[in-house]
Amino acid sequence: MLDSLQLTANHSVATPADWTHGEDVIVVPAISTEDAIQKFPKGVKVVKPYLRYTPQPNL
Repeated sequence: MLDSLQLTANHSVATPADWTHGEDVIVVPAISTEDAIQKFPKGVKVVKPYLRYTPQPNL
C-alpha cells in the first residue's frame, strides 16, 4: 500500500485495487494522452481515451 501511495503522489498515476509492485499503473485522466506519451517514455497503452496504462515509472 505504501508503494501505491508514493506512486500516486509522485508520478501522476493511479493504481488498480488489485495492483502489486511492478505491474502497470493507470495514467490519471487529468493528463492528456499526448502529454502522457511525453511524460512516460516507457510507453502508454490506450484502452479508452480515459483509461491509459504505463509501466511502473519508478522501476
